Amino acid sequence: MNYLEKIGRNAKIAFEDLKSIKHNKIVKVLNSYNTSLLKNKKKIIRENLKDVKNVKRKNLVDRLILNEKRIEGIRYSINEIAKFKNPSGRVLEKWSRPNKLTIKKVSTPIGVIGVIYESRPNVTADVACLSLKSGNCSILRGGSEAFNSNKLLANLFRDVLQKNNINKNCIQFIDKKDRKVVDYLLSKMGKYIDVIVPRGGKGLVSKVQKFSNVHVIGHLEGLCHIFVDKSVNLNMAKKIIVNAKMRRTSICGAVETLLIQEKALKTHAIKIINSLRESGCEVRVDNKINKLFSNQLKLAKEKDWKTEYLDAIISVKTVKNVYEAVNHILKYGTMHTDSILTNNAKTAKVFLQGVNSSIAMHNVSTQFADGGEFGFGGEIGISTNKLPPRGPVGINQLTSYKYVVSGKGVIRP
Repeated sequence: MNYLEKIGRNAKIAFEDLKSIKHNKIVKVLNSYNTSLLKNKKKIIRENLKDVKNVKRKNLVDRLILNEKRIEGIRYSINEIAKFKNPSGRVLEKWSRPNKLTIKKVSTPIGVIGVIYESRPNVTADVACLSLKSGNCSILRGGSEAFNSNKLLANLFRDVLQKNNINKNCIQFIDKKDRKVVDYLLSKMGKYIDVIVPRGGKGLVSKVQKFSNVHVIGHLEGLCHIFVDKSVNLNMAKKIIVNAKMRRTSICGAVETLLIQEKALKTHAIKIINSLRESGCEVRVDNKINKLFSNQLKLAKEKDWKTEYLDAIISVKTVKNVYEAVNHILKYGTMHTDSILTNNAKTAKVFLQGVNSSIAMHNVSTQFADGGEFGFGGEIGISTNKLPPRGPVGINQLTSYKYVVSGKGVIRP
């Protein structure tokens, strides 16, 4: 596709141009973009309403909406990102060798980042800012359901770049809705794109992981767990679990499976489950728990332990101890975010070391699986890859490194 080839070439040129731009000018661009979002708030909401009215999958509406509060949230993230020091060019390590070499490990930008995403127009602003701040360029392919919102947010950023005499192709938005564009992007653009980040449902992410010819940073599913240990304070547990499930059910950090220690069934399970039900959550349970409710609840099936609901539904299972909880998570989890609720430090240690999650939590709601909450300003996505980066991917995770080796006429004998 000549269209995408041109975008790829433009991105490579923009990346080279960006190397000569001083970091204070990049900060100026971010601050100007922040102001532009404020000035164009009504226009953004107007374009977003077009998308909301046209959306066919109603479960996408919550992710899609841009109201005043969410635009202010985007602006807050931009302000936080702008404050960070330049992540590129930092000396990460430095040492001298007996062979008279001085070696420095220096952070560098990755290059061109391709992001394929669905539903969430805030991703456009987050990626544009995080990429530029870390010295990278980005090619954005948003979902058709948020087309109008994404296009406007991207164009506002490009306008700000141009006004500051920076190559506007540091950020490019693919405005073709044809799905063949994604296929070409994954299979034919390896000479232009250094890394692909998918943000969306299981179908999108699995397709990207299967067909991409370049490295992929992302997660397939957010099948998050919470294990309730018998020692945890009941009121704290109820508060955390209801928040983890019901604050926003559609995000990847929402808890999907609750594991309750057998010895905590009578002391904790009934009141926790009632709290979930009172908050409007459907609860699917195993036989042991169902007996506590006179077999009135819906029984969980094998597929429930494998399901990321992204809805007001939770599956609940009895486990004997922390070891059985860890084994369940290793079998069914997706290496996203898993939390233990306990007042026992030794039990917590077993859990935190045992799970293979990119984010392991202790007495914390899984809804905190977010780059902004981690102090990264925002995130380009959450990675469950075993190799770095893992967890929320912010500006420091959008850098690579090189070794700079120096000496005084040193030769190897």
